[in-house]
Amino acid sequence: MRVDAVRSFNRFYTRRIGALRADFVGSPYPLPEARLLYELGRRRRCTATELRAELDLDAGYLSRMLGALGRRGLVRAGRSSEDARARVLSLTARGREAFALLDRRSRDEVSAMLRGIAAPDRDRLVGAMRTVQSLLNNERRSEVLLRAHRPGDMGWVVQAHGELYAREYGWDERFEALVAEIVAKFVTGFDARRSRCWIAERDGERAGSVFVVPESKSVAKLRLLLVDPRARGCGLGTRLVREAIDFARARGYRRLVLWTQSNLAAARAIYRACGFELRKSEPHAAFGVKLTGEYWEKRL
Repeated sequence: MRVDAVRSFNRFYTRRIGALRADFVGSPYPLPEARLLYELGRRRRCTATELRAELDLDAGYLSRMLGALGRRGLVRAGRSSEDARARVLSLTARGREAFALLDRRSRDEVSAMLRGIAAPDRDRLVGAMRTVQSLLNNERRSEVLLRAHRPGDMGWVVQAHGELYAREYGWDERFEALVAEIVAKFVTGFDARRSRCWIAERDGERAGSVFVVPESKSVAKLRLLLVDPRARGCGLGTRLVREAIDFARARGYRRLVLWTQSNLAAARAIYRACGFELRKSEPHAAFGVKLTGEYWEKRL
């Protein structure tokens, strides 16, 4: 089923961007030649070996295309000043004109395609494309950014908590309701001097969260630590908790406390590694299953 889905997408997208047309983006060049012109225009100077590695092309096929472009006066080859055995490729003046035309028409076609999509869906589309590129390049540990909250984040925090804890632990909608109460209180009573929310973002997608809110004048509370399953294994949970600790300390709090559950092994390991100590535990069934709530504390 997954194989069929990928093949279906490939057929759809190659047709959508006109990859099979003889005249790519209205030019006299098919896609392979247009791509060669683009790479040479972008790089300005490179060897055939570098082009072959970048485009993953057969050496003979690449040589034939370069020969055809050379005969049309678009590409020239010269000796490298660093290695007399290497031939350096570049575009002629006519080739640069062809590259500029291709680049402009490609941008125009993509812009037209995006204009036909609602603004919020454009971000979804670009984010999905970045995800595909990242996964197929095996860049599973691409950079994760931490940023302050903005409109839309609170709804995501509620939904992500509700879905993840229902799926992984069987908690019911009462947990989601608790998360909604916490974020509503955070927003309505927000004081940047005393409270903070961090949203983790990778490839334009939300990947985690953590909050610090005041419990009293000298005590802060860490809440709603979440790491999306797709972002696990790269230390993000620890990074979020350490950001919360640094913030609480900088704001003059003397203690940072939190409430978690005994079965959340990964979170408990992070808290312990960051210097939190378990102070009290008690059983409950607030979310539809039997749990043991734990109260942890860190002196700052």
